[in-house]
Amino acid sequence: MQWLAQGFHGAMDYMAAHGLKRARPAELVPGTVSVITARMDYLPRMDAGGLPAQGEGGNEGEQDWRAVEWARLARPQEGVVSLYARGRDYHKVLRARLQKLCDRIAAAIGPFGHRVFTDSAPVLEAALAERSGLGWRGKHTLVIDRAVGSMFFLGEIYTDLALPPTQPVHEHCGTCSACLSACPTGAIVAPYRLDARRCISYLTIEHPGAIPPELRPLLGNRIYGCDDCQLVCPWNKFAQRSSLPDFDARAELTGQPLVQLFAWDEATFLRHTEGAPIRRIGHERWLRNIAVALGNALRSGHALLTEEERAVLRAALQARAGHTSPLVREHVVWALAQGD
Repeated sequence: MQWLAQGFHGAMDYMAAHGLKRARPAELVPGTVSVITARMDYLPRMDAGGLPAQGEGGNEGEQDWRAVEWARLARPQEGVVSLYARGRDYHKVLRARLQKLCDRIAAAIGPFGHRVFTDSAPVLEAALAERSGLGWRGKHTLVIDRAVGSMFFLGEIYTDLALPPTQPVHEHCGTCSACLSACPTGAIVAPYRLDARRCISYLTIEHPGAIPPELRPLLGNRIYGCDDCQLVCPWNKFAQRSSLPDFDARAELTGQPLVQLFAWDEATFLRHTEGAPIRRIGHERWLRNIAVALGNALRSGHALLTEEERAVLRAALQARAGHTSPLVREHVVWALAQGD
């Protein structure tokens, strides 16, 4: 409630719509006695080069997945999509698996009351995961486990079964503040406190309007989400690859030039994002985000781009200067001005 009172939720009005039902499971789903929490690793099995994404202990010659991602951010002409969004929509995958678990429980004990959630309703997932021992709440507010880091999705089963509770684990962030220092926009305003209005994930996904001009240069080439606070977290050297092909990175969303992504018409956007979480932002916001990234590429300086490369970026932006959307046009005008 304090977080909401400070306005840190920005335009995410749904965060306040259900009041304290978010924090009181039995009010959200009457009859709830226990909550079964679950997690699912999502680090893609393959990186952009087709090699297995490796963390600590990978095979010799295979690059640490974090190094691969940092390298992406250093290539201004490449569009970077958050790791979790490069494959299939996790809502569908995790919800189906949680329902399958419910079916197995019912087969063993008989019918029981339950409802499945996965980032799709007013549920305080991170708090529930923390209380049930899936990990501790990191200073970036995400849940971390010592054995696997934080690259996982969360899901819950609200149930009327009286189950013995599992115990929380102790936090292990210690004096580390790497995530606070790494956040490009300073969205982690204090340990365990995130101002979503400054978060790149919020700005590129949840925010419906114009991205504040003062924050646009800080987005770099991130066009959907941001992984920086997780890339820098020491515990993610233990991150595990997903065992599912669902989360394999789609070639169309991984390592692609901004100019190519900006050229997608709406039909192409819908085709390449079918079944993926990116589709929810729509084509207009997709172009808005890429326009900002193109502007940042233009202002990256002649040391990184040749004049010919800069001309290609300007031509791509000028091709959208007359777009029917005022939102897109505004960001295109801003982006072109970055090359002056």
